[in-house]
Amino acid sequence: MDVVVGDDGVARCSWGASTPDYHTYHDTEWGFGATSEQRLFEKLCLEGFQSGLSWITILRKRENFRAAFAGFDIATVAAFDEADVERLLADAGIVRHRGKITAAIDNAARALDLVAEVGSLDEHLWSFAPDVRPARLSAMAWVPSSTPESTALSRDLKRRGWRFVGPTTVYAFMQSMGMVDDHVDGCWAPRA
Repeated sequence: MDVVVGDDGVARCSWGASTPDYHTYHDTEWGFGATSEQRLFEKLCLEGFQSGLSWITILRKRENFRAAFAGFDIATVAAFDEADVERLLADAGIVRHRGKITAAIDNAARALDLVAEVGSLDEHLWSFAPDVRPARLSAMAWVPSSTPESTALSRDLKRRGWRFVGPTTVYAFMQSMGMVDDHVDGCWAPRA
């Protein structure tokens, strides 16, 4: 079933009703437009950490990630050094993967470069959102894993030196930030 009516009488995407953590995430964040530079950077980092894992793993560790990565303040993370990498590798509250940790730090520096070049992380990332919002899909099975827009954004970020930003990771980021609306038809969530 692609839409589930919960005990509260609200119809939501079936994945959003599968656990209490997903219920809250679905109802308050996923697919709702976000433009905060810090929030966008955080979500790109977390999607990179999610690569090869389930999103629920990252969601349940998100507060630990926020504490470990200084609230994902871009300038602060960009200034992390090898001592910070070692600190993060010892932190059992996050995903301890050297490549993902160093990518988040390097990506912060690349984010600062991008802002210096184009003026805004927000404007640049959102410039890759589709111009037209198609009708909602009738089934979760029809939700793509990547799109031409996510592929273009992935290529742009990789060209700028970002890591862990493949087309599928970037599409998950676009979904969560409301750049695309993949709530299925019948879900209560407002259109992005």
